[in-house]
Amino acid sequence: MDRSQLLKGVLDLAVLGVLKDADGYGYDILRRLRAAGLEDVGDASVYGTLRRLYNSGFLTSYVVASEEGPHRKYYSINELGYGELRQSSKVWQDFSSIMDGLLTDHSERRVTL
Repeated sequence: MDRSQLLKGVLDLAVLGVLKDADGYGYDILRRLRAAGLEDVGDASVYGTLRRLYNSGFLTSYVVASEEGPHRKYYSINELGYGELRQSSKVWQDFSSIMDGLLTDHSERRVTL
């Protein structure tokens, strides 16, 4: 199965999940997603997701000067974003539960006649 297709469907949720714990800038968010196990996530996908979530009103942003180079644009999840995170988490948990049920070996439950 192609993990990249699965990742496209849940990247918004993953980014919101990362930002629920702490604000972050683009590369920091990318690094945190990869450290969590989403090694296949691409730079452009994360930056595009951040723009989309920001434009949808789920994130706010602010700029912080950096001593190591150009300023960094930090993203923060706002109240609307927390609502989206709760709703999307519920959808994910329901979907995951259904898939677990479909993929679990139920052979021990079969009755042989």
